Amino acid sequence: MKTLKTPLLFLISLSFININSQEIVDHNAWDQILILNVTDEGLVDYDGVTNDVLVFYKYFRYLQNISPEDNWSKEEKLAYWLNVYNATVMKMIIDEYPITSINQIENPWKRKAFKSKDVRYSLDDIEHSILRKFGDPRIHFLLNCGSMSSPRLWNRAYTSSNIGYALEERTKEFINDPQRNQINSKTVRISQLFQWYENDFISNHTNVIDFINEYATTPIDKTIVKKYVTYDWSLNKNNEKTPITSNN
Repeated sequence: MKTLKTPLLFLISLSFININSQEIVDHNAWDQILILNVTDEGLVDYDGVTNDVLVFYKYFRYLQNISPEDNWSKEEKLAYWLNVYNATVMKMIIDEYPITSINQIENPWKRKAFKSKDVRYSLDDIEHSILRKFGDPRIHFLLNCGSMSSPRLWNRAYTSSNIGYALEERTKEFINDPQRNQINSKTVRISQLFQWYENDFISNHTNVIDFINEYATTPIDKTIVKKYVTYDWSLNKNNEKTPITSNN
């Protein structure tokens, strides 16, 4: 007999307890899906998400029925678009699941998978035409494209009240994660994100290393030639069933 996901429905019913009264957008449903289905290491129980697919689709439609307004704060807008990006990736994956990589989906970065106010957006549109224009390179560490080398998917939704903390802490975590960056006294092998978006990281710094050294627990010697870790596009799937989604 399959375990019912009563905890998720119960938690959603408590949405106003967890949402700051000053926040315009209610990301509570997304928050609870992430809490229940994403590990601290950013691995996703995609089977668990598909079990909650009606809740997820309702949240996704909710995002599509609203759009940032001029009176929204910068933090509210940023949290909205970051959640839109990560939820769009999630939807694309679960719509095609089971797959082993997002690259098995036809042209995933150019597919117009999100619609708001009669405008259709692709992942590239959201990242390059909207999020990067906020001018904060740390946004790259909050975006998850469903891959093992991608920054870990946070098991919380972004909100206007936690976005400042998230930008700082997720950046620090990514840079010091040995699975994504290998930094020691003799070796510097960093994520290809620093190669692909180099101009974003040097906008207020002399070079990429200067940016990394702001967050690295082991500062990089600038005399060492940096190399890049080959990006692993395999799905960030958690292969261990959680008690909530397991069959009894």
